[in-house]
Amino acid sequence: MSDFKTRHCQSCEGFTDPMPRADAERALGQLAAGWGLDEAGRSIQRCFKFKNYHETMAFVNAVAWIAHTEDHHPDLAVGYNRCAVEFSTHAIGGLSDNDFICAARIDALFE
Repeated sequence: MSDFKTRHCQSCEGFTDPMPRADAERALGQLAAGWGLDEAGRSIQRCFKFKNYHETMAFVNAVAWIAHTEDHHPDLAVGYNRCAVEFSTHAIGGLSDNDFICAARIDALFE
C-alpha cells in the first residue's frame, strides 16, 4: 500500500468492489490514531475535539476543501467543540482507497 496522503481519489462509480475488511484494517495502520472501522467494515470514523466553536468551524471548512478537491465527501456531525467525520464510498456500498486518502489528508492538517 502506498502512502495515502500523497495520492488522489479515483472514480469508482459502481465498478469497484468494496475493500475487504482485512485490507481496511491494514489501511487503518497508515492513519493517525483515533480512526476506527465500523462493525460491518463499511466505513471509517474519527471524532476530532477542539477548544471552541471557531476552531471547530475552521476544521470543518478545511475538511470541506479537501472533500471538494478530491470529490469525495464525508458525513460530518458538528458540535460546539467537536466534529465527527465518517467516510464510506456510497457508490460501492463500502470502503475504497478514496476513504483512506481523504482521512490521511485530514490527518495531515494536524502534522
